[in-house]
Amino acid sequence: MESDAEEEAVATPAPAAGPAAGRLKGSPELTVDADMREMAKTGAWSVSSCKAGNGVAALRDDNLDTYWQSDGAQPHLVNIQFQKKVQLQLVVLYVDFKLDESYTPSKISIRAGDGFHNLKGLDTVTWPGISGESCFCVARN
Repeated sequence: MESDAEEEAVATPAPAAGPAAGRLKGSPELTVDADMREMAKTGAWSVSSCKAGNGVAALRDDNLDTYWQSDGAQPHLVNIQFQKKVQLQLVVLYVDFKLDESYTPSKISIRAGDGFHNLKGLDTVTWPGISGESCFCVARN
């Protein structure tokens, strides 16, 4: 999966004995049903480039004062690789256009596949000036 913005959480159905319903870490407004669980921590994260101190750790630390900052030619990518197939239901991104309009993405593309070279587009969203969390439903029937 790749995206050119911060990825806060991804979720997938949990086993029958999964965690109780609740909120995703870092997301006080997003309530998740009992049959979903956060999967971001189970993936191996990488970014296409980053400035020193603004890499994956800053992207994932749940601190709105830190962030990923790319340092290279576009497109800027966030990759999450899982050891086995997972069925993603949604991706939650936090972006803040008001904080930094020159570097906040205006277009996000979410892709998935069996490997880096066979990714298929699930969703592409273009928005002007968003600030806050955005949820992308990536579940397919």
